[in-house]
Amino acid sequence: QVQLVESGGGLVQAGGSLRLSCAASGSIFSINTMGWYRQAPGKQRELVAAITSGGSTNYADSVKGRFTIARDNAKNTVYLQMNSLKPEDTAVYYCNAALTTTSSGKYYSRSYWGQGTQVTVSS
Repeated sequence: QVQLVESGGGLVQAGGSLRLSCAASGSIFSINTMGWYRQAPGKQRELVAAITSGGSTNYADSVKGRFTIARDNAKNTVYLQMNSLKPEDTAVYYCNAALTTTSSGKYYSRSYWGQGTQVTVSS
C-alpha cells in the first residue's frame, strides 16, 4: 500500500508564508510527477504546482512568483513553499503522486492522493 502524508498547513495572515510537505511511503518502485492541488469551498479542485522526476515544474498562473515546488527524490518527498499568501489562497491542499509500485514481480502505475491539509489565510 502507498501512503501520502501531508504536513505544514495552518492559519497565517495575508503576506505570510507556509511550507507544505508530502512524503510518499510504501512499495514504491518509482515516482514520476508529484504535485499539489487545492480545493476551496464550492470550487473545483485545481492544480497549484507540479514537478517531474527530472525537476521540470509547472505552476498555476495565480501562484507564479509566489509559490515554489521542490522535491527530494531520495526521500520521496515533495514540498510547496508558499510566500506572499493571499486570502484567496485559502483552501484544502492535496498532494498527488503518479507512481509505480511493485509486488510479486509485477508493476502497477497509478495516481495517489494525500488526505489534504487546510491552509487558511486571514486578511
